[in-house]
Amino acid sequence: MNHPRGPRAARGAAPRHDDRRRSFPQVAPRTAPDGRFASSWWGNAWVAALEATALDQARLARGKAYAGRGHVDAITVTPGRVVAYVHGSRPRPYRTEIRMRTLGDDGWERFLDEATARPDHIAALLDKDVPHALEAVTGLLPAPGDLVPDCTCPDDGWPCKHAAALCYQAARLLDEDPFVLFLMRGRGEPELLAELTRRNAARGAVEAAAAPPMPTVPARIAVGAATGVGLPPLPPELPVPDRPGRPPVFPPDPHAPDPLALDLLATEAAARAHAFLATGRDPVAALTPWQDAVRLAAAHPGSGLTASSRALYRDLAYAVDRTPTDLARAVAAWRQGGAAGLSVLEEPWDPPAGPFDRARPALLAADFPAFRPWRNHLSGDTLQLRLGRDGLWYGYESDAGREDWWPRGAPDPDPVGALTDLLGR
Repeated sequence: MNHPRGPRAARGAAPRHDDRRRSFPQVAPRTAPDGRFASSWWGNAWVAALEATALDQARLARGKAYAGRGHVDAITVTPGRVVAYVHGSRPRPYRTEIRMRTLGDDGWERFLDEATARPDHIAALLDKDVPHALEAVTGLLPAPGDLVPDCTCPDDGWPCKHAAALCYQAARLLDEDPFVLFLMRGRGEPELLAELTRRNAARGAVEAAAAPPMPTVPARIAVGAATGVGLPPLPPELPVPDRPGRPPVFPPDPHAPDPLALDLLATEAAARAHAFLATGRDPVAALTPWQDAVRLAAAHPGSGLTASSRALYRDLAYAVDRTPTDLARAVAAWRQGGAAGLSVLEEPWDPPAGPFDRARPALLAADFPAFRPWRNHLSGDTLQLRLGRDGLWYGYESDAGREDWWPRGAPDPDPVGALTDLLGR
Protein backbone atom coordinates (compact mmCIF):
# COMPACT_ATOMS: atom_id res chain seq x y z
CA MET A 1 0.00 0.00 0.00
CA ASN A 2 1.41 3.33 -0.96
CA HIS A 3 1.37 6.04 1.69
CA PRO A 4 1.54 9.68 0.64
CA ARG A 5 4.80 11.31 1.45
CA GLY A 6 4.99 13.99 4.10
CA PRO A 7 5.34 17.06 1.87
CA ARG A 8 2.55 15.95 -0.48
CA ALA A 9 0.23 15.27 2.47
CA ALA A 10 1.04 18.66 3.92
CA ARG A 11 0.18 20.36 0.64
CA GLY A 12 -3.20 18.63 0.54
CA ALA A 13 -4.12 19.45 4.15
CA ALA A 14 -6.57 22.23 4.99
CA PRO A 15 -4.85 25.52 5.78
CA ARG A 16 -4.58 26.44 9.43
CA HIS A 17 -6.76 29.36 10.50
CA ASP A 18 -4.83 32.31 11.91
CA ASP A 19 -6.83 33.89 14.72
CA ARG A 20 -4.58 36.95 14.73
CA ARG A 21 -4.92 37.92 11.10
CA ARG A 22 -8.13 39.10 9.47
CA SER A 23 -8.65 40.45 5.96
CA PHE A 24 -11.67 42.47 4.94
CA PRO A 25 -12.84 43.13 1.37
CA GLN A 26 -12.92 46.63 0.03
CA VAL A 27 -15.43 48.76 1.93
CA ALA A 28 -18.05 50.23 -0.37
CA PRO A 29 -18.05 54.04 -0.66
CA ARG A 30 -20.44 55.67 1.75
CA THR A 31 -21.19 59.23 2.74
CA ALA A 32 -22.87 59.70 6.10
CA PRO A 33 -25.36 62.58 6.42
CA ASP A 34 -23.28 64.20 9.16
CA GLY A 35 -19.99 63.70 7.31
CA ARG A 36 -18.67 61.11 9.76
CA PHE A 37 -17.18 57.78 8.77
CA ALA A 38 -18.25 56.01 11.97
CA SER A 39 -21.43 55.81 14.02
CA SER A 40 -20.10 54.07 17.16
CA TRP A 41 -18.34 55.99 19.91
CA TRP A 42 -15.24 53.79 19.57
CA GLY A 43 -15.14 54.22 15.79
CA ASN A 44 -15.27 57.99 16.13
CA ALA A 45 -12.63 57.87 18.89
CA TRP A 46 -10.35 55.99 16.49
CA VAL A 47 -10.73 58.74 13.89
CA ALA A 48 -10.28 61.46 16.50
CA ALA A 49 -6.95 59.94 17.60
CA LEU A 50 -5.53 60.45 14.10
CA GLU A 51 -7.12 63.84 13.52
CA ALA A 52 -5.80 65.15 16.84
CA THR A 53 -2.18 64.75 15.72
CA ALA A 54 -2.57 65.57 12.03
CA LEU A 55 -0.25 68.36 10.95
CA ASP A 56 -2.19 69.27 7.82
CA GLN A 57 -5.98 69.47 7.77
CA ALA A 58 -5.96 69.68 3.97
CA ARG A 59 -4.39 66.21 3.74
CA LEU A 60 -7.03 64.90 6.13
CA ALA A 61 -9.76 66.32 3.91
CA ARG A 62 -8.25 64.69 0.81
CA GLY A 63 -7.90 61.41 2.68
CA LYS A 64 -11.54 61.53 3.69
CA ALA A 65 -12.47 62.17 0.08
CA TYR A 66 -10.31 59.20 -1.04
CA ALA A 67 -12.07 56.97 1.48
CA GLY A 68 -15.48 58.20 0.38
CA ARG A 69 -14.69 57.43 -3.26
CA GLY A 70 -13.56 53.89 -2.48
CA HIS A 71 -9.81 54.31 -3.11
CA VAL A 72 -8.91 51.92 -0.26
CA ASP A 73 -8.55 48.26 -1.29
CA ALA A 74 -8.95 45.24 1.00
CA ILE A 75 -7.76 45.85 4.58
CA THR A 76 -5.67 43.38 6.59
CA VAL A 77 -5.55 43.66 10.39
CA THR A 78 -2.92 42.02 12.58
CA PRO A 79 -1.83 42.88 16.12
CA GLY A 80 -0.46 46.40 16.10
CA ARG A 81 -0.94 46.96 12.36
CA VAL A 82 -3.60 47.85 9.75
CA VAL A 83 -2.46 47.49 6.12
CA ALA A 84 -4.11 48.19 2.75
CA TYR A 85 -3.28 49.35 -0.77
CA VAL A 86 -4.64 52.82 -1.46
CA HIS A 87 -5.09 54.23 -4.96
CA GLY A 88 -3.79 57.72 -5.58
CA SER A 89 -3.03 59.84 -8.60
CA ARG A 90 -0.64 57.26 -10.07
CA PRO A 91 -1.70 53.98 -11.71
CA ARG A 92 0.05 51.82 -9.11
CA PRO A 93 -1.52 51.87 -5.62
CA TYR A 94 0.55 52.64 -2.55
CA ARG A 95 1.08 50.24 0.32
CA THR A 96 -0.22 52.07 3.39
CA GLU A 97 -0.32 51.05 7.02
CA ILE A 98 -1.26 52.34 10.46
CA ARG A 99 0.79 51.05 13.38
CA MET A 100 -0.05 51.17 17.08
CA ARG A 101 1.14 49.56 20.28
CA THR A 102 -0.49 46.37 21.52
CA LEU A 103 -1.78 45.85 25.04
CA GLY A 104 0.50 43.98 27.41
CA ASP A 105 -0.54 41.06 29.57
CA ASP A 106 -1.41 43.37 32.48
CA GLY A 107 -3.73 45.42 30.26
CA TRP A 108 -5.52 42.34 29.00
CA GLU A 109 -5.88 41.03 32.56
CA ARG A 110 -7.58 44.28 33.56
CA PHE A 111 -9.83 44.09 30.52
CA LEU A 112 -10.86 40.48 31.17
CA ASP A 113 -11.37 41.04 34.90
CA GLU A 114 -13.61 44.05 34.26
CA ALA A 115 -15.50 42.33 31.43
CA THR A 116 -16.34 39.26 33.51
CA ALA A 117 -17.15 41.24 36.65
CA ARG A 118 -20.55 42.19 35.19
CA PRO A 119 -22.77 39.94 33.07
CA ASP A 120 -24.05 42.97 31.14
CA HIS A 121 -20.50 43.67 29.94
CA ILE A 122 -20.22 40.18 28.48
CA ALA A 123 -23.66 40.54 26.89
CA ALA A 124 -22.64 43.86 25.35
CA LEU A 125 -19.45 42.40 23.88
CA LEU A 126 -21.35 39.46 22.39
CA ASP A 127 -23.72 42.01 20.86
CA LYS A 128 -20.73 43.77 19.24
CA ASP A 129 -20.81 46.71 21.65
CA VAL A 130 -18.04 48.12 23.84
CA PRO A 131 -19.11 49.45 27.27
CA HIS A 132 -17.40 52.70 28.21
CA ALA A 133 -16.28 51.12 31.49
CA LEU A 134 -13.98 48.69 29.67
CA GLU A 135 -12.24 51.51 27.83
CA ALA A 136 -11.81 53.48 31.07
CA VAL A 137 -10.09 50.53 32.73
CA THR A 138 -7.80 49.35 29.95
CA GLY A 139 -7.24 52.20 27.49
CA LEU A 140 -8.24 50.13 24.49
CA LEU A 141 -8.78 53.11 22.24
CA PRO A 142 -5.78 54.96 20.88
CA ALA A 143 -4.91 58.30 22.40
CA PRO A 144 -3.66 61.20 20.27
CA GLY A 145 -0.25 60.20 18.95
CA ASP A 146 -0.75 56.44 19.36
CA LEU A 147 -1.45 55.86 15.65
CA VAL A 148 1.69 55.92 13.49
CA PRO A 149 1.03 56.18 9.72
CA ASP A 150 3.38 54.92 7.02
CA CYS A 151 3.03 54.86 3.22
CA THR A 152 5.15 54.12 0.15
CA CYS A 153 4.06 57.37 -1.51
CA PRO A 154 6.57 60.25 -1.76
CA ASP A 155 4.44 62.52 0.44
CA ASP A 156 6.05 63.08 3.86
CA GLY A 157 2.89 64.53 5.46
CA TRP A 158 1.78 63.34 8.90
CA PRO A 159 -0.36 61.61 7.84
CA CYS A 160 -0.40 61.54 4.07
CA LYS A 161 -3.80 61.44 2.37
CA HIS A 162 -3.47 57.70 1.73
CA ALA A 163 -2.88 56.91 5.42
CA ALA A 164 -5.75 59.20 6.36
CA ALA A 165 -8.03 57.37 3.91
CA LEU A 166 -7.05 54.03 5.43
CA CYS A 167 -7.74 55.33 8.93
CA TYR A 168 -11.20 56.55 7.94
CA GLN A 169 -12.09 53.25 6.30
CA ALA A 170 -10.77 51.26 9.27
CA ALA A 171 -13.23 53.17 11.45
CA ARG A 172 -16.05 51.55 9.46
CA LEU A 173 -14.65 48.12 10.26
CA LEU A 174 -14.62 49.00 13.95
CA ASP A 175 -18.24 50.11 13.67
CA GLU A 176 -19.29 46.71 12.42
CA ASP A 177 -17.18 44.63 14.78
CA PRO A 178 -15.31 45.96 17.83
CA PHE A 179 -13.34 42.71 17.98
CA VAL A 180 -11.33 44.22 15.13
CA LEU A 181 -10.14 46.80 17.64
CA PHE A 182 -9.19 44.04 20.07
CA LEU A 183 -7.20 42.35 17.31
CA MET A 184 -5.40 45.62 16.61
CA ARG A 185 -4.50 45.69 20.29
CA GLY A 186 -3.12 42.16 20.20
CA ARG A 187 -5.74 39.45 20.70
CA GLY A 188 -8.13 37.74 18.30
CA GLU A 189 -11.82 37.12 18.76
CA PRO A 190 -11.71 33.31 19.34
CA GLU A 191 -9.00 33.71 21.98
CA LEU A 192 -10.90 36.45 23.80
CA LEU A 193 -14.26 34.67 23.66
CA ALA A 194 -12.72 31.46 24.99
CA GLU A 195 -11.11 33.31 27.90
CA LEU A 196 -14.29 35.27 28.67
CA THR A 197 -16.28 32.02 28.65
CA ARG A 198 -13.79 30.32 30.96
CA ARG A 199 -13.69 33.19 33.45
CA ASN A 200 -17.44 33.64 33.42
CA ALA A 201 -17.97 29.93 34.12
CA ALA A 202 -15.44 30.02 36.95
CA ARG A 203 -17.06 33.11 38.44
CA GLY A 204 -20.51 31.54 38.18
CA ALA A 205 -19.30 28.36 39.90
CA VAL A 206 -17.84 30.37 42.80
CA GLU A 207 -21.04 32.38 43.21
CA ALA A 208 -23.19 29.25 43.02
CA ALA A 209 -21.08 27.53 45.69
CA ALA A 210 -21.32 30.55 47.97
CA ALA A 211 -25.08 31.04 47.55
CA PRO A 212 -27.31 29.36 50.14
CA PRO A 213 -29.52 26.59 48.76
CA MET A 214 -32.99 27.70 47.65
CA PRO A 215 -35.68 26.29 49.96
CA THR A 216 -38.12 24.09 48.05
CA VAL A 217 -41.28 22.09 48.57
CA PRO A 218 -41.62 18.67 46.88
CA ALA A 219 -44.29 18.64 44.18
CA ARG A 220 -46.13 15.68 45.70
CA ILE A 221 -46.67 17.69 48.90
CA ALA A 222 -47.51 20.91 47.08
CA VAL A 223 -50.39 19.22 45.22
CA GLY A 224 -51.53 17.30 48.28
CA ALA A 225 -54.29 19.82 48.99
CA ALA A 226 -56.30 18.27 46.14
CA THR A 227 -56.42 15.00 48.09
CA GLY A 228 -57.16 16.61 51.44
CA VAL A 229 -53.57 16.51 52.71
CA GLY A 230 -52.54 19.72 54.50
CA LEU A 231 -49.83 21.85 52.94
CA PRO A 232 -46.58 22.54 54.80
CA PRO A 233 -45.71 26.14 55.67
CA LEU A 234 -44.17 28.22 52.93
CA PRO A 235 -40.38 28.47 52.92
CA PRO A 236 -38.95 31.62 54.52
CA GLU A 237 -38.72 34.74 52.40
CA LEU A 238 -35.46 35.47 50.67
CA PRO A 239 -33.38 38.18 52.39
CA VAL A 240 -33.47 41.70 50.99
CA PRO A 241 -30.23 42.50 49.11
CA ASP A 242 -27.82 44.88 50.83
CA ARG A 243 -28.03 47.39 47.97
CA PRO A 244 -29.96 47.97 44.75
CA GLY A 245 -28.87 46.07 41.68
CA ARG A 246 -26.89 47.78 38.95
CA PRO A 247 -28.72 48.57 35.72
CA PRO A 248 -27.49 47.31 32.35
CA VAL A 249 -25.14 49.38 30.25
CA PHE A 250 -27.02 51.30 27.57
CA PRO A 251 -24.95 51.70 24.39
CA PRO A 252 -24.98 55.14 22.80
CA ASP A 253 -27.01 55.13 19.60
CA PRO A 254 -27.80 58.26 17.57
CA HIS A 255 -31.28 56.89 16.87
CA ALA A 256 -32.03 55.83 20.46
CA PRO A 257 -32.95 57.84 23.58
CA ASP A 258 -30.18 59.53 25.52
CA PRO A 259 -28.14 56.74 27.21
CA LEU A 260 -27.50 58.96 30.25
CA ALA A 261 -31.25 59.43 30.73
CA LEU A 262 -31.87 55.69 30.34
CA ASP A 263 -29.14 54.86 32.82
CA LEU A 264 -30.51 57.41 35.29
CA LEU A 265 -34.06 56.07 35.00
CA ALA A 266 -32.90 52.46 35.37
CA THR A 267 -30.83 53.34 38.43
CA GLU A 268 -33.79 55.17 39.94
CA ALA A 269 -36.12 52.24 39.28
CA ALA A 270 -33.68 49.83 40.96
CA ALA A 271 -33.29 52.11 44.00
CA ARG A 272 -37.05 52.61 44.38
CA ALA A 273 -37.73 48.87 44.01
CA HIS A 274 -35.09 48.09 46.64
CA ALA A 275 -36.54 50.66 49.07
CA PHE A 276 -40.07 49.35 48.51
CA LEU A 277 -38.92 45.78 49.08
CA ALA A 278 -37.10 46.72 52.28
CA THR A 279 -39.61 49.16 53.80
CA GLY A 280 -42.91 48.49 52.06
CA ARG A 281 -43.25 52.06 50.81
CA ASP A 282 -42.16 54.08 47.82
CA PRO A 283 -39.82 56.86 49.04
CA VAL A 284 -40.69 59.25 46.22
CA ALA A 285 -44.38 58.55 45.61
CA ALA A 286 -45.49 61.70 47.46
CA LEU A 287 -43.13 64.08 45.63
CA THR A 288 -44.35 66.58 43.07
CA PRO A 289 -42.77 66.53 39.57
CA TRP A 290 -40.66 69.55 40.54
CA GLN A 291 -39.47 67.95 43.79
CA ASP A 292 -38.66 64.73 41.95
CA ALA A 293 -36.70 66.63 39.30
CA VAL A 294 -34.69 68.33 42.05
CA ARG A 295 -34.08 65.00 43.77
CA LEU A 296 -32.89 63.39 40.53
CA ALA A 297 -30.50 66.25 39.78
CA ALA A 298 -29.20 66.29 43.37
CA ALA A 299 -28.41 62.57 43.19
CA HIS A 300 -26.27 63.08 40.09
CA PRO A 301 -22.66 64.18 40.74
CA GLY A 302 -21.30 67.26 39.05
CA SER A 303 -23.75 69.99 40.12
CA GLY A 304 -24.24 70.98 36.50
CA LEU A 305 -20.54 71.54 35.89
CA THR A 306 -19.69 68.59 33.63
CA ALA A 307 -21.06 68.20 30.12
CA SER A 308 -23.28 65.27 31.14
CA SER A 309 -24.69 67.00 34.23
CA ARG A 310 -25.29 70.23 32.28
CA ALA A 311 -27.38 68.26 29.81
CA LEU A 312 -29.23 66.58 32.69
CA TYR A 313 -29.99 69.91 34.39
CA ARG A 314 -31.12 71.44 31.10
CA ASP A 315 -33.49 68.57 30.29
CA LEU A 316 -34.94 68.30 33.79
CA ALA A 317 -35.47 72.07 34.03
CA TYR A 318 -37.18 72.13 30.65
CA ALA A 319 -39.46 69.24 31.65
CA VAL A 320 -40.81 71.18 34.68
CA ASP A 321 -40.79 74.62 33.02
CA ARG A 322 -37.95 76.02 35.11
CA THR A 323 -34.50 77.37 34.26
CA PRO A 324 -31.25 75.48 34.90
CA THR A 325 -30.32 78.18 37.45
CA ASP A 326 -33.60 77.56 39.30
CA LEU A 327 -32.79 73.87 39.34
CA ALA A 328 -29.19 74.39 40.49
CA ARG A 329 -30.36 76.56 43.42
CA ALA A 330 -33.01 74.00 44.34
CA VAL A 331 -30.41 71.20 44.17
CA ALA A 332 -28.24 73.11 46.66
CA ALA A 333 -31.26 73.33 48.99
CA TRP A 334 -32.05 69.63 48.56
CA ARG A 335 -28.48 68.65 49.35
CA GLN A 336 -28.63 70.93 52.37
CA GLY A 337 -31.77 69.44 53.89
CA GLY A 338 -33.71 67.23 51.50
CA ALA A 339 -37.39 68.02 50.95
CA ALA A 340 -37.38 70.18 54.09
CA GLY A 341 -34.48 72.22 52.72
CA LEU A 342 -36.31 72.76 49.43
CA SER A 343 -39.38 73.93 51.36
CA VAL A 344 -37.22 76.45 53.26
CA LEU A 345 -35.93 77.80 49.94
CA GLU A 346 -39.33 78.20 48.33
CA GLU A 347 -41.90 78.78 51.10
CA PRO A 348 -41.53 81.78 53.42
CA TRP A 349 -43.76 81.49 56.50
CA ASP A 350 -44.53 83.32 59.74
CA PRO A 351 -42.97 81.45 62.66
CA PRO A 352 -44.44 81.73 66.15
CA ALA A 353 -42.72 83.85 68.77
CA GLY A 354 -40.03 82.12 70.73
CA PRO A 355 -37.02 80.58 68.95
CA PHE A 356 -37.17 83.16 66.16
CA ASP A 357 -37.30 86.12 68.58
CA ARG A 358 -34.43 84.72 70.64
CA ALA A 359 -32.20 84.21 67.59
CA ARG A 360 -31.29 87.89 67.03
CA PRO A 361 -29.89 88.62 70.52
CA ALA A 362 -28.08 85.25 70.44
CA LEU A 363 -26.36 86.23 67.17
CA LEU A 364 -25.43 89.67 68.56
CA ALA A 365 -23.97 88.03 71.66
CA ALA A 366 -21.82 85.84 69.38
CA ASP A 367 -20.40 89.00 67.70
CA PHE A 368 -22.35 88.56 64.48
CA PRO A 369 -23.66 91.77 62.86
CA ALA A 370 -27.29 92.74 63.19
CA PHE A 371 -29.73 90.81 61.00
CA ARG A 372 -32.94 92.19 59.47
CA PRO A 373 -36.04 90.05 60.17
CA TRP A 374 -38.63 89.21 57.52
CA ARG A 375 -41.06 86.41 58.14
CA ASN A 376 -38.81 83.36 58.80
CA HIS A 377 -35.67 85.08 57.38
CA LEU A 378 -32.86 86.88 59.20
CA SER A 379 -30.75 88.72 56.61
CA GLY A 380 -27.41 90.51 56.70
CA ASP A 381 -25.35 91.96 53.86
CA THR A 382 -23.98 88.63 52.64
CA LEU A 383 -25.35 86.07 55.13
CA GLN A 384 -28.87 84.90 55.84
CA LEU A 385 -30.59 82.44 58.14
CA ARG A 386 -33.97 80.84 57.48
CA LEU A 387 -35.97 79.01 60.11
CA GLY A 388 -37.54 75.84 58.78
CA ARG A 389 -40.80 74.32 59.91
CA ASP A 390 -38.68 71.47 61.29
CA GLY A 391 -37.13 73.87 63.86
CA LEU A 392 -33.72 73.96 62.13
CA TRP A 393 -31.86 77.04 60.92
CA TYR A 394 -30.64 76.98 57.34
CA GLY A 395 -27.72 79.14 56.17
CA TYR A 396 -27.66 81.15 52.92
CA GLU A 397 -25.09 83.35 51.19
CA SER A 398 -25.26 86.14 48.59
CA ASP A 399 -22.91 88.69 47.09
CA ALA A 400 -23.04 92.07 48.82
CA GLY A 401 -25.76 94.32 47.45
CA ARG A 402 -27.60 91.50 45.70
CA GLU A 403 -30.66 89.51 46.72
CA ASP A 404 -29.30 86.28 45.19
CA TRP A 405 -29.38 83.87 48.11
CA TRP A 406 -27.96 80.35 47.78
CA PRO A 407 -28.18 77.58 50.39
CA ARG A 408 -24.87 76.92 52.15
CA GLY A 409 -23.70 74.85 55.12
CA ALA A 410 -25.60 72.34 57.24
CA PRO A 411 -28.87 73.06 59.08
CA ASP A 412 -28.61 73.41 62.86
CA PRO A 413 -31.13 73.87 65.72
CA ASP A 414 -28.94 76.75 66.96
CA PRO A 415 -28.71 79.84 64.71
CA VAL A 416 -25.18 80.53 65.91
CA GLY A 417 -24.19 76.96 65.05
CA ALA A 418 -25.68 77.28 61.57
CA LEU A 419 -23.70 80.47 60.85
CA THR A 420 -20.55 79.02 62.36
CA ASP A 421 -20.80 75.99 60.05
CA LEU A 422 -21.52 78.28 57.11
CA LEU A 423 -18.41 80.37 57.74
CA GLY A 424 -16.24 77.39 58.60
CA ARG A 425 -15.39 78.87 61.99
